[in-house]
Formats: sequence, C-alpha cells, structure tokens
Amino acid sequence: MDFIDQIQELAARIPKLRENIKTEEATKNALVMPLINILGYNVFDPTEVVPEYTADFGTKKGEKVDYAVFKEGKPVILIECKNIDADLDREHASQLFRYFSVTEAKIGILTNGIVYRFFTDLDSPNKMDDKSFLEINLLDIKEPLINELKRFKKESFDIDDLAPVACELKYTREIKLILAREINSPSEDFVKYFAKQVHNVPFTQNVREKFTGITKNALSQFINEKINERLKFAMSKEPSESLIEKNDGKEITEVAEESNEGIVTTEEEVEGYHIIKSILRASIDPKRIVMRDKKNYCGILLDNNNRKPICRLHFNTKQKYLELFLGDDRKAEKAPISELNEIYNYSNQLIATVNSYE
Repeated sequence: MDFIDQIQELAARIPKLRENIKTEEATKNALVMPLINILGYNVFDPTEVVPEYTADFGTKKGEKVDYAVFKEGKPVILIECKNIDADLDREHASQLFRYFSVTEAKIGILTNGIVYRFFTDLDSPNKMDDKSFLEINLLDIKEPLINELKRFKKESFDIDDLAPVACELKYTREIKLILAREINSPSEDFVKYFAKQVHNVPFTQNVREKFTGITKNALSQFINEKINERLKFAMSKEPSESLIEKNDGKEITEVAEESNEGIVTTEEEVEGYHIIKSILRASIDPKRIVMRDKKNYCGILLDNNNRKPICRLHFNTKQKYLELFLGDDRKAEKAPISELNEIYNYSNQLIATVNSYE
C-alpha cells in the first residue's frame, strides 16, 4: 500500500471512531500515533519517538510536549496534541513555542488528530512562527498537500531541503486565504482596484457599494467558467456512446452527446467528486471514476458507464443529498447531508457498490 493509500485509510476510519474518542489520550492512540507510523517512525522505539518529551526552559522545569521525533539522535519534530474536538484556532501551542528555542527541532506540529498544522522559524531564527506553513485536514484531503506531507517521511526528511519549500508553502497559503476572503467579502481596496480599471470616476460611497456586488459576482462567474471549461474539455475527449440508466427499476435510453446548456458544475460538486475518489482509491484505480454533470444532479460513474453508477450528488437545492445505489438490484436511496465531509460516513456503501461491479 503506497503512502497516499495509507493516509486515505486512516482518514476513512475517523468518522467511525470519532464518537468513541473522548480524551486527548484517545486522540493520540487512535489517530496521531498511526500517522507517525505512516511517516515511517516507530512509535514504540524511544530512539525514534519520545512521548512526553521534557526539555527545561529557563525557570520552567519538567514541562512536556506530547511527542518528539528523533533522527540521528537529535529531535527534529515536536508534536503537541489536543482533543479531537479542539478548535486549533483557539488553542495556543505554548509548549511548541517554548521548546522551539531550546531544542534542535525545526518543525513543530499542532494537531487534534484530524487537522495537522506545521510550523517552522521562517520569520525569526529559533523562534517558531505564529502562522503555519502547511495544514493537512484528513477529512478534506487535497492530493498536492499529501505530496508535501511525504517530505516528512523518515527516509526523505531533510530540513535543509525543507526550508525553501516551507517558505513557498507558507506564503502561497496566506495568499490563497487572502483571495478566499476577498472573493467572499471584497475589501474596499480590492473593489477600488477593479472599479478604477473599468469605470474611471471618483470612488464615492455609491460607486463603492455598486462595485462591491459587481466585483463579487464577476469573480464567482470567472471561477465557475474556468471550472466548466476544464470539465468540458475533459468530457469532450471521452468517446460518445449510447447510455442506459436505471431509475426506480425503469430503463431510460440517453444519447451521450447531450447539450451542456443550463448545466453549471459547482465547486461543491467538484469537491464531492474528489472526496469520493479518495474514499475509493484503495479499492480501484481512481482514473476509472468519472464525473458527469447533469441539470438535476451530478453523476459519479465507474468507467464512464451509466450502467455503473457509483452515486449521484444532489447539491442544487437547499438540502443536499447523496444518492446511493445499494444491493444487487442497485436500488436508489437518497441520504441527506449537511456538509461534504459527511460523504465519508457512507464510505462502506460506496466501496460495496464499486465492488459489486467488479
């Protein structure tokens, strides 16, 4: 099993275990220690992983950080763990900050077993940055970030190679957060920049109010159009065929080359598609999982074959639904979901559906 498959397998266990994880210690045992093992460090070997690592800091004696990962006899990574339900935005990584200046470790990790935030000392040498340079959410796995996580594996960890990468990751992440904030709620300076480009008049209160809405709508349309362009390009390369769908026991013949008019593929549908691919990665080649958007739903198919529906995403209404195809007769059943991460709760059903086609 390769690295990303191991990460996906760990992530798939979280929804099943979450209700039974009540303490910080349970979080460590069920989620954090398995990840350390996946990275190639033996949690049962005290020359590699030291739990409750102590390093005296000034007048403070006997303070402990949850784990110190060692390489060649020196601590290289410090890990501070919180309870699985902890909000990391409100948690202060106090031990990490203090230990950073008195140990040789150059990587600090703050985690609740689901989200892992990676820190280093880009701003001031030997002083841990306030902002992380990398964040991994096991319930929202993004494959490019998993590739970055590979750099922390025992056999490939090299702090000298990691430093420039950490710098780029940190500032790329911060710029993306700024862009997300501006897209959702454009600032006055952001709106003013675009308004001046297209409407050369004084930037009055009325102009600002008018162009705030225009800017937000323009950005949203631009992003959706780019997503649709890429999807249409991908779909145009697939061979056309006559397709047959099953719907409540009735067969409906469709023509493959149907009109795309009125179909808008949303970011949520794309994200849902990637979640399903991540769930099924361990069972089949993810290249066999294809998304085909329709006006009323977004279909996820095996081998781009409508005779092999995996599920359907009904995300165009206020109440979202995941439509599953269960049992040998592929009986359709809609499961209401309030957020995309709830798709992981249906991992077993999705895997069973795919296995039934195999």
